Amino acid sequence: MDYPLNPVVLNAPGKHTATVIWMHGLGADGNDFVPVVPMLGLAADHGIKFIFPNAPQRPVTINGGMVMPAWYDILGVDFGSQQDEQGIRGSQAEIEKIIAAEIANGIPAERIVLAGFSQGGVIALHTGLRQGKQLAGILALSTYLALHDKLSDEANPANQNTPIWMAHGNYDPVIPFRFAEQSRDRLQQVGYEVEWHAYPMEHQVVMEQISEIGIWLRKVLP
Repeated sequence: MDYPLNPVVLNAPGKHTATVIWMHGLGADGNDFVPVVPMLGLAADHGIKFIFPNAPQRPVTINGGMVMPAWYDILGVDFGSQQDEQGIRGSQAEIEKIIAAEIANGIPAERIVLAGFSQGGVIALHTGLRQGKQLAGILALSTYLALHDKLSDEANPANQNTPIWMAHGNYDPVIPFRFAEQSRDRLQQVGYEVEWHAYPMEHQVVMEQISEIGIWLRKVLP
């Protein structure tokens, strides 16, 4: 199947019954989280296809205009007040095409998880909460809630009860811990149930976290 964003695809072992669409962070690519899949503790015939899209190349203001894989431009260190809304919505549209392709391939929305790290987590949250069909879950790693002032108007009730799993490092020097806490609080204020995890780490993933992600995936994609 042809997808937008030239993703890395790990086909499902056994019968294909679910899909995880997992977005990488700034400057990385679709291969970044491929090595994590065997570490999740899933059954040998788990039936989950993993799709790892590649963000488009674009200049990133905060990095001196350097061109790199990015889901949107980062205009400054204040993630709340300076946001590339056009870039965020453009990436949302591309991920929605992948969701639509999987649904057309026979995988219902409630068997699709959106996942992402850092910038990719922004897109997972932003896209997932606006879907017209309920997803299986949203996995948001070392990230924050973008365009939070628009969420109440744009969120689709279909995903009001979608499981959200958020994790952040206490010592993250890239996206400060307080931004993640504020994002969690904002989601809870508008009625979302967030499973929150904090780890003694920086801007990364650790083995304990990967194990707990595997447990969560087995729960939302039984």
